Amino acid sequence: MKENSQIAFFAMLHRMKYIERWGLMRNTEKENLKEHTFDVILLAHALTEIRQIYFPELKPQLDPGQVALFALYHDASEIITGDLPTPVKYFNPEMRGQYAEVEHYAENYLLSLLTPELKQQYAKYFFGSDDSKREIVYLEKIIKQADRLAAYIKCIAEIKQGNNEFADAANATKEKLLQFNSPELDWFLQHVLPSYELSLDQLQPY
Repeated sequence: MKENSQIAFFAMLHRMKYIERWGLMRNTEKENLKEHTFDVILLAHALTEIRQIYFPELKPQLDPGQVALFALYHDASEIITGDLPTPVKYFNPEMRGQYAEVEHYAENYLLSLLTPELKQQYAKYFFGSDDSKREIVYLEKIIKQADRLAAYIKCIAEIKQGNNEFADAANATKEKLLQFNSPELDWFLQHVLPSYELSLDQLQPY
């Protein structure tokens, strides 16, 4: 980037709101990438806090703020690639590998819109997988849990509106959540998730 060039990175991130998700599904309420990203940040942070408070004996324990920062950029590449439908993205290992290369290219492109000094700071939030430290590996797992949990909550919201288009997706997503074998995620599913089924009046009983 030239010294006098404008920095376009943040304006590109602002465009998250134009990337729609669930493109192959009939949606009662559309969801964009910016909305999804907020949900994942909220849920990843919550899972980290739950792990610290209710399962302090488990290792590693992560910094909730750091988790929120990584979650903020977890799908940033989709500003460039769009939201590729899951059946296509995971069609076979070759397709998944090719898409990972495209994601990596998109992340590099976004980072190229920063100054070298800023790029050095922000790159760590995009390339956590390059670090083999146990904390980074588990951080990525927490974000994957939050990402899938956000998808399940979306399914619940659609089914509440009578949209059975999401019934099979809900069942498949819940099964994948249980496969994480995560104490903090299981705690959330038991103590928090049922409230997403409630109406506003039920959420405010007093």
